[in-house]
Amino acid sequence: MRLQILGLNHTTAPVEVREQIVFAGEQIGRALARLKEMQDIDEAVLLSTCNRTEFYVISGDAGRDELRNWLHDEGNLDPAFADSLFSLDQEQAIRHIFRVACGLDSMVLGEPQILGQLKDAVRDAERAGSVGRHLGALFQHTFSVAKKVRTETEIGASPVSVASAAVSLAQQFFAGFSQHTALLVGAGSTIELVARHLSAKQLGRLFVANRDLDRARQLASQFGGYAVPLSELEGTLPEADILITSTASPEPILSRAQMAAASRARRRKPIFAVDIAVPRDIEQAVAELDDVYLYSVDDLQKVIQEGQGSREAAAIDAHRILDLEIKRYTAMERAKEANPIITALRDHGQAVRDEVAEQARRRLASGMSGDDLIEYATGAMMKKLLHSPTVRLREAGEQSNEQIIAAARTLFDLDEEDTA
Repeated sequence: MRLQILGLNHTTAPVEVREQIVFAGEQIGRALARLKEMQDIDEAVLLSTCNRTEFYVISGDAGRDELRNWLHDEGNLDPAFADSLFSLDQEQAIRHIFRVACGLDSMVLGEPQILGQLKDAVRDAERAGSVGRHLGALFQHTFSVAKKVRTETEIGASPVSVASAAVSLAQQFFAGFSQHTALLVGAGSTIELVARHLSAKQLGRLFVANRDLDRARQLASQFGGYAVPLSELEGTLPEADILITSTASPEPILSRAQMAAASRARRRKPIFAVDIAVPRDIEQAVAELDDVYLYSVDDLQKVIQEGQGSREAAAIDAHRILDLEIKRYTAMERAKEANPIITALRDHGQAVRDEVAEQARRRLASGMSGDDLIEYATGAMMKKLLHSPTVRLREAGEQSNEQIIAAARTLFDLDEEDTA
């Protein structure tokens, strides 16, 4: 069993592939329960976001292959999905997890949200009982590394986010926002950040549509906007110059027909739309409409890259920290392999001590003097503890086994001159 990763992300798969495998809410617990049933998987954590679905497992190759087959069957996926999957193990897997936690593998270099998502993923796995000693220790160290990178580098400076990239792209369409209306669909942290950026740009009107109307009201009220239930979304669409969506819906909530009707009602006045969600909230066919300019989360990549140049130097510093921490973590893990023999050695020493102590008590009771007792006890312990090593060293000498002889010098801290 070893650490392995199987998954796909924005570097290996476009949004139309990523949206085929997304886990949210109760689906996460069910997926982890299924993994626990697989014979060759001991531990598992599932991270599923708009940019990645990745399984971190302690597994053999058979478990990894069973997981791959289950993913394919679970989503009834086409062959393109298999081509988008990647797998890593051991040190490469550790490096990937560290990079993810630090935001170094994100579409937005250094973005902080992924660390919170990873912590949530670990908590979900703990609740599901799929985290054991190995992944527990790994992620504890991972979160420490992420904190160190944030503290000791400028990776979080000059913040760029998917939300700010969406607003920046909108600015390329509109000279200013004061005469325009934005309709935001969803009420999570990403939509809240979009609303904050739009408000800072002096947006004219803001509508927030959400399934939970109270949540929509809370968010809209922060920016002087209006809350809309999803049932009234279609009627509000013609008002929107800017449409940005980010929900957790497993199916599209806006169809081509709805967007076409909104475009007609606007008398062909253009709509700028960004669908940040994975799976997507807006049907892909909407992009065929002449007066709707639709962008996905992947389309924001160029805007994001242009805005994060100042983080590139910080990323170099961050990777230096990662190199050191990977060495430190792997060294600690290798050291743990010696724990059983260290325990056995201590137990053996304690057994010898207990045996000699009991013999010493009997001699003390029979009247042996203190000096004689010390001589007896120390001598007896030395003979018992050194008997087996002495026998093995004589055998090593007879067989010219320099490896064992050198190991003895190291274990007992003997100088070359002492053993010449």
